[in-house]
Amino acid sequence: MRARRAILYMPGDDMHKIRKAATLGVDTICMDMEDGVATDRKKEARKTITEALQEIQFGTIERLVRINAVGSGLEAADLAAVLTSRPDGVVLPKVEFGGQIRWVSQSIADVENHFGWPKGGICLLAVVETARGILNLSQIAGADPRLEALIFGAEDLAADIGAIRTKQGLEVSYARGAVVMHAAAFGLQAIDMVYLDFTDLEGLFQEAVQGAQMAFAGKQIIHPNQVEPVQRAFTPNEASIRLAQHIMEAYATWQKAGVGAFALDGKMVDAPVIKAAERVLALAHSARKI
Repeated sequence: MRARRAILYMPGDDMHKIRKAATLGVDTICMDMEDGVATDRKKEARKTITEALQEIQFGTIERLVRINAVGSGLEAADLAAVLTSRPDGVVLPKVEFGGQIRWVSQSIADVENHFGWPKGGICLLAVVETARGILNLSQIAGADPRLEALIFGAEDLAADIGAIRTKQGLEVSYARGAVVMHAAAFGLQAIDMVYLDFTDLEGLFQEAVQGAQMAFAGKQIIHPNQVEPVQRAFTPNEASIRLAQHIMEAYATWQKAGVGAFALDGKMVDAPVIKAAERVLALAHSARKI
């Protein structure tokens, strides 16, 4: 699965901002047709995103499109407009049931079949941002093989349950942890919440580090200035990479000798430590650090 250390949202009706985003070196750009676009600009967003997918050279950047929610009355037209330009994936907001995932997946499959594209080549990411969505995480996470990630929407969740949003985030901590747990259980990525104050880069970095410690794979961002600190937070540093390599080299040696757990530099190394080292190296590889 590809690295998604940062997913940068760009309003789908603004070609200038999309072009700029393609120069930023961010892992993923999500061209938005939902909250980032005014009601009377939805058609313009579909047209602009289609043109962007066809004309802009994104290089290695992943190209996602966020459609409007299933049940909004806009979702079918969104998909019809942009799928023929073959985005890398579709972000589905306000997911509450597995059936919503399956409906979008089948709509994508119909287009893939029509054009003879590889089955499952266009991925799905689900935004969970309501109380009902959190309660139904198991059915959402296991809904369809096309699903690759669960995205946590803290702002909408807080509004849905009537919580007062705080910088500390205790009011959304249960849901935040539940998204990580379900993503891990179903082999998906978990993408963390937006940090709204795009002028506070230190606060953003600290929250991103906390998210990485919780096992989120990346974070949603809303401003170009947020790209560097967030991607840095989700990239293992050189010391962590060297330590992981050291552990794996020792593990290979002891495995040949028929030994399971072993001591290394005065510390015990067993299965959980090996798994953590493997995760560090996988993250480093996906971020092209090794």
